[in-house]
Amino acid sequence: MKNNSRVLFLTLHTFSLTGGIEKVCRCVAKALSDILTGTDFSLLSLHDKNADLDTRYLSTANFEGFSSSKVSFGISSLLKGIRSKQVILSHINLLLFAMLIKFFSPQTKIILFAHGIEVWRPLSSWKKKFLHHHVEIWAVSSYTASKLVEMHQLEPSKIKVLNNGLDPLFELPHLFEKPLSLLKRYNINENQPTLFTLTRLSSQETYKGYDRVIMAIPNLLKKFPTLHYFLAGKADKAERKRVEDLIEQLNLKANVTLIGFVKDEELLDHYQLGDIFIMPSTMEGFGIVFIEAAACGAQIIGGNKDGSVDALLNGKMGTLIDPSNSDEMTVAIENNLINKKEPRLIQDLCIENFSYAKYVDQVKKLILC
Repeated sequence: MKNNSRVLFLTLHTFSLTGGIEKVCRCVAKALSDILTGTDFSLLSLHDKNADLDTRYLSTANFEGFSSSKVSFGISSLLKGIRSKQVILSHINLLLFAMLIKFFSPQTKIILFAHGIEVWRPLSSWKKKFLHHHVEIWAVSSYTASKLVEMHQLEPSKIKVLNNGLDPLFELPHLFEKPLSLLKRYNINENQPTLFTLTRLSSQETYKGYDRVIMAIPNLLKKFPTLHYFLAGKADKAERKRVEDLIEQLNLKANVTLIGFVKDEELLDHYQLGDIFIMPSTMEGFGIVFIEAAACGAQIIGGNKDGSVDALLNGKMGTLIDPSNSDEMTVAIENNLINKKEPRLIQDLCIENFSYAKYVDQVKKLILC
């Protein structure tokens, strides 16, 4: 591409954190690196260090980390931004840097990724004005797009829906069996019915629905007496205590395991540990964990009130429920445990719709349009 087609990608974190937004950033970084050549693409990360870079995603020539130095990041963003045709922001908190770039280079196109709750909150008047007049938005789901229109009165024509895709380094399993190592670690047998959730357990974000899953277990035990629920993910102190208190209150210590943080090298095994991946959230922007679970052949249950609908292909790739309806959740779990689907078919449907190759094609169309 010509020099005036340069793309600058600005992020808060890309490699130093492991959350959903960071997963998107790594996938976008790899996609842009594959689409563009040489120095046509640069990624500047405000909080990452240079040592955080994973060169499997992009080369050192295309990356610079600023170790949380806002001044240095701002200066470099401005100097590179005014020489770029397009500047992509990973997060709305980077909008001020885009405004400076746009002031000095009115012809530079500004693109903002909209993930979920970070853009559903009330925005300051200057942010709303800048979004209305100067920004194209890439929303990760139709739900996020609709919330932007509803809350901030943005023109639908300014919003493009770009569903998240599987990470290019995500390894697809070829066998669909519960890993023996985890069966031994958690002292369960391969025929024992299991549920699995992977998410951040935060006292500030209590919309994920794992507490409602726990509350449904006593009724499920009547039909599935050996049912076990594995809840994985980092937890802050307050939320861990709340969940532990709920487990104790319902006398479920023998049926619920809080796993904590799961390392990348054990992620696939844990997805395969569960007969069902369940996350009946109410405010999910998309839910990358849904497509990762599907890529591992897991049956999935998600909420029908948020971006989970996009991730589960409107119910084609999993069961959508009203997350506030405990009876509906119980029936969905029972049905999925009794009427098991072929894991290979779930995986194939996921790859057909959310493969990295398809994601690259979608990004390429948006970049080159």
